[in-house]
Amino acid sequence: MVCRYQAYPEYKDSGVEWLQDIPMDWEIKRTKAMFSLSKTQVGKKSGEYQLLSLTLKGVIPRDISDGGGKIPAEFDTYQVVHPRNLIFCLFDIDETPRTIGLSSYEGMITGAYNVYKSLEACIPEYAYYYFMHIDSFKGLRPFYTGLRKVVRGETFGNIKMPAPRLAEQEVIANFLDHETAKIDTLIEKQQQLIKLLKEKRQAVISHAVTKGLNPDAPMKDSGVEWLGEVPEHWKIGKCGFYLSLLSGFAFPSTGFTADERETKLLRGINVGVSRLKWDENVYWQRLKYDGLDLYEMQEGDLVLGMDRPLISEGIRIAKVEEKDLPCLLLQRVVKIKTGDLLNADYLLGLLSSDIFVAHFFPDTTGVSVPHISPEQIRNFVVPVPPLPEQNAIANFLKKETTKLDSLNEKAERVISLLQERRTALISAAVTGKIDVRNWQAPEQKQTNKECAA
Repeated sequence: MVCRYQAYPEYKDSGVEWLQDIPMDWEIKRTKAMFSLSKTQVGKKSGEYQLLSLTLKGVIPRDISDGGGKIPAEFDTYQVVHPRNLIFCLFDIDETPRTIGLSSYEGMITGAYNVYKSLEACIPEYAYYYFMHIDSFKGLRPFYTGLRKVVRGETFGNIKMPAPRLAEQEVIANFLDHETAKIDTLIEKQQQLIKLLKEKRQAVISHAVTKGLNPDAPMKDSGVEWLGEVPEHWKIGKCGFYLSLLSGFAFPSTGFTADERETKLLRGINVGVSRLKWDENVYWQRLKYDGLDLYEMQEGDLVLGMDRPLISEGIRIAKVEEKDLPCLLLQRVVKIKTGDLLNADYLLGLLSSDIFVAHFFPDTTGVSVPHISPEQIRNFVVPVPPLPEQNAIANFLKKETTKLDSLNEKAERVISLLQERRTALISAAVTGKIDVRNWQAPEQKQTNKECAA
């Protein structure tokens, strides 16, 4: 992925397992020779500093007025952070989305993090990118201490890392700033496209299941505020009249197994938006006369995740397909089975729409773990077209959402490839696999051309 860049003329063995060979004139130094721990605590001056957090977006200011998260009563033990300080999260690294951050802000951060300032041998931006490379393959794992998976400060100080000359570190950092910014811009465009596709998908579903496919159909007031007008010949009724619900069985976790020869358990974690996800599975051993046949899923069943039913991608409801079977229904997931008067795919559209959100969302606001009950589903007032019209709407939605989902998947693949490209470029530059010493930013090249002219 980085083959258009040249390698260095000569290499030598680094003596560090994950580095392998490095350029001949690079040194290997311990991190304590590159940057030192900053131990400045806020003390009684917390009012002078903004609160910072280490996130996937880097080190960012945290708005403590928004009520989100737990706000400490006092900040005396917080650490002062200066611009260009390195922030490390050295605990539970396997569960931490990001280990390293580079601050652009003056502020304070919880004492759970390690704050470092660079020494004369180190450009902090280079160190930041190097540890982004380490982070990409969880390279701090070998330095864990104890069951809590912590890298102790003294251990961290003795970790070896490459140390090019300062001028070279600066070029590498500038090169990566420029190139990753271009990649990030492309990623942002794809993310915006995905957002628009999801909005389009939701609009298509909501319009079809509430207004139908005939734009000239006479309309009537549904009598439901969030439903508005519906075609005149449609019925209005509660879901409970048209379907049956079954909540999952309370399988004890002590009986879970990883044996793939047994039957999968359909848990809340497996219910995504419009599909079931089987990347995190547990299994259950079926026994004769175990009384679990009722919880054996069938093709065409609808399932809804009852905890956190609404996520950023949409409603966590999906249709069980043949490829998902066999599986057993676990508690906190509800099976929805329609009767003869309601098309399951039309109902899937209804339960995936904005009107369903408008029905249940007010009852979940302010709850730490939003939850929907079977009774809320039964009480959901829905428009019910004649069955042939339901079938036509269901076929229309399948066609339209399939096209939108295909575009969405394509955009997600592009993002994945761009992220791989970004990671590979960072890794190659900070470990000396590519030589960028003669790299110049486009604006710098233009200036040089003008000077030469």
